[in-house]
Amino acid sequence: MTPTINGLQQRVAGMDPRSYALVIGGTIGLSAVGIGLLLAIGGPIIAAGAVLGVLAGLYLLTSLSAALYGIILVMALLPFGTFPFRIGFTPTLLDATFGAFLVVYIVQFMTGRRRGIRFTPVHGFIALYMAWLILSFVLGLRWARPTSADLRQFAETLLAISMTFILVDVLRDKIALRRMLLIFVVAAALQGATTLVLYGMNDQTAERTLVRLSRIGYPDGGVIRYIEDNPDEAERAIGTWVDPNALGGFLAICAALIAPQLRARRPVLRPRWLLWMVMGMLGLGLVLTFSRASLLAFAVGLAFIGLFRGNRIFLLLLAAGAGLILVLPQTQDLVTRFIEAFTGTDLATQMRIGEYSDALELISRYPITGIGFTGSPSIDLYSDVASMYLIMANQIGLVGVGIFAATMIASLSYSISRWRAAQQDDDLWPLQLGASAALITALVNAVADLYFFRTDFQGSITLFWLIVALLLATAHTTRADAHAK
Repeated sequence: MTPTINGLQQRVAGMDPRSYALVIGGTIGLSAVGIGLLLAIGGPIIAAGAVLGVLAGLYLLTSLSAALYGIILVMALLPFGTFPFRIGFTPTLLDATFGAFLVVYIVQFMTGRRRGIRFTPVHGFIALYMAWLILSFVLGLRWARPTSADLRQFAETLLAISMTFILVDVLRDKIALRRMLLIFVVAAALQGATTLVLYGMNDQTAERTLVRLSRIGYPDGGVIRYIEDNPDEAERAIGTWVDPNALGGFLAICAALIAPQLRARRPVLRPRWLLWMVMGMLGLGLVLTFSRASLLAFAVGLAFIGLFRGNRIFLLLLAAGAGLILVLPQTQDLVTRFIEAFTGTDLATQMRIGEYSDALELISRYPITGIGFTGSPSIDLYSDVASMYLIMANQIGLVGVGIFAATMIASLSYSISRWRAAQQDDDLWPLQLGASAALITALVNAVADLYFFRTDFQGSITLFWLIVALLLATAHTTRADAHAK
């Protein structure tokens, strides 16, 4: 990218003063006209957002790291954000950050700043999984024609998965890995604080605040959520993730990713009490989502971390947290929710059981490739079901589920094969342990939630594959460092 920028600077510097003045004056004039139109049409908020967005976009196009960090921040803070206009379809903020990232990455190859691509043995499984997704999508076209939203969301899904190839190539050393984790910490902290602030507001104020995001693709009403959608029940935290279960998955995964840093000799965020504060916000926000699947998944992730020498404190924290939830008056609604889930007496669990039964019927009819992503072959069949593995089986068949399972087993096995070397490195071991725990948390969470596969939840899909990419990149870097020694 630098040669292109330098060439432009040389051309500008070589212009005569009159031409230079005309260019600068014309640029200022056109910018003023554009801002004036935005103020007249969209108001000050839209105008300010557009100006900041353009400036941010220009900055992202100058730095690969900035573009990557932009993906993480948008995914964490505005996962459903879109541009307030259409170009045949409505582009999302994630589309823009992914686009900037790819442009910079490709330009680095074109200008010779990047040579060669690093791969891991797991990438063969990931490529096979992507090919099967494409096959299932194409075969599913016999049931219904895709909409522009179907095509965009499917392309975004493939792009998110492709990050597992790119990031292993980009994140080549400990410094890059630690910086990426630091951005995850910052993004999670901002979302955790936002979640708690919105939850602390009265319902009317929180509703008015969130409805302001309707100009960038968010719902324009009815955003506050309650247990079983009953206003007489407890409110559920949603942050800017719209859905409490999707938010719960995000908080649980980020908390599992960050937790090993609490015991690291050189945590990515210092002083260490800041990390404890971030974990406190994530934990409290997770409880307030009342997402049972996310809480159980985080418990599994934390228990996994606690199994390793030097991390027994996490088992104690897990036991203490469970004890507080059981005895505190403020958490009795949550305790009741868990009892109802395991006894099958609440409406949500009963609906899930019904969905599971219908999913098994659909799988029995289309077991190999599923029904695809665009529609259903009959009115009595539907693919949505509150389990990532069942919705996968519905849409890409049992073969697709098998390829996905093989990919996840290969990812964790590749990480495990590097554990002994990683444990000798005070910087890499907490990263690798956290990425492993985060992936395990996501896979457990997916048993009773579907957001890591449903294509209209691109934030959750992006989060999932970023974790896989981080796990592979960390394991590969550990291997490279071990060989160097």
